[in-house]
Amino acid sequence: MLETDPSFPTSRQQRLTLRISRKTLSFAVADTAAEKQIFYEPYTVKSGISMAANLREAFRSAELLARGYQRALVLIDVPVLLVPIEEYADDTKEVIYHHAISQCQGDVVLSYVMPTQNVVAVFGINKDLKLVIDDHFQDAKFCPVSVPVWNYLYQRSFTGSRRKLYGYFHDKQLNIFSFDKNRFKFCNSFDTDRYMDAVYFMLYVWKQLGMDERRDELHLLGDIPEQTELLAEAKKFLRYAHVINPSADFNRAPITQIKGLPCDVMAYYVKGR
Repeated sequence: MLETDPSFPTSRQQRLTLRISRKTLSFAVADTAAEKQIFYEPYTVKSGISMAANLREAFRSAELLARGYQRALVLIDVPVLLVPIEEYADDTKEVIYHHAISQCQGDVVLSYVMPTQNVVAVFGINKDLKLVIDDHFQDAKFCPVSVPVWNYLYQRSFTGSRRKLYGYFHDKQLNIFSFDKNRFKFCNSFDTDRYMDAVYFMLYVWKQLGMDERRDELHLLGDIPEQTELLAEAKKFLRYAHVINPSADFNRAPITQIKGLPCDVMAYYVKGR
């Protein structure tokens, strides 16, 4: 439970963060006076009902949602289509998204511009879920859940001269991506919570990109399944395979000590979107 101190930040100008995946729901808000710099509240999702229905119930019971914030950032875990900025047209985003990602027919299609990487992230959100959010916030912004991690690791990719492949594990998924010349060179996600499958996917992408197993680097982050075994298996094939430690990378920021806090939320509050 959160503290009910009347000094708890409730400014209408503050932006509450909602993180929504297929099976999890959580809320966070910045507070520099707090020991860990933010207040973080995971919500227990009920199986058998939609995420929109879960969010409606959360507005009746979650402490952060009851505090009257009018601005929100929604980090949403959904399939994402990356479109080069020079090829993007807002009036065709629904057509190309539903053509590329057929399982999301009927979703509201949104876009998020990533100018540094010269790309637009096109993604869908369930209509009922978006309606619940819009009903409760005057100003709601939507962003794919991996964007803070992409931005953080994009900046990190300039360290050293070796090419780098990244694997971000979250919500029983593996997001594999790489950058080259201020752009994404590869980005795709795979459903898996088994370390052998994850190694197979990463090595397959490694081969597709023509990376050098003796020189280039694999970097892993997030909720890594059987981390010790996965890393050992990867090192059978690659000379440089590493797990990124957020605490060390973020200069031991207090937020990194919050148990269960996803790395994307952590990266958002430490590094920004």
